[in-house]
Amino acid sequence: MKKIITCLLAFLGLTSACGQKMYEDVDVNKFAELVADSNIVILDVRTADEFSDGHIERALNVDVKQGDFLEKAKVSLPANKTIAVYCRSGRRSADACDKLSTEGYKVVNLKGGIMAWTGEGRPVTK
Repeated sequence: MKKIITCLLAFLGLTSACGQKMYEDVDVNKFAELVADSNIVILDVRTADEFSDGHIERALNVDVKQGDFLEKAKVSLPANKTIAVYCRSGRRSADACDKLSTEGYKVVNLKGGIMAWTGEGRPVTK
């Protein structure tokens, strides 16, 4: 019985550890502080049309919903820098952060996406 309980506890421990995020969600103010640093790479993971409607200055655009997202990201993003990721509302960027962090990138996600960014009166460029 002790072996069964030990195995069950070990399994639960591994399952919960695998479910942990490997990136940080930050609010608009913290994100603004990060992207003010020119060493931070800004990544917009929306579609090209969404990007052209307005994006954060210096942002690169790689659509997370494209099948070749990781391949394009690996070509575009330096592995030794922090990547500040955003999308429209925060859902796609969280997906992108999951994918990038499993590849070893240090990533930070903007909670609420560009909607939160513009809602706080932060600038976008076209």
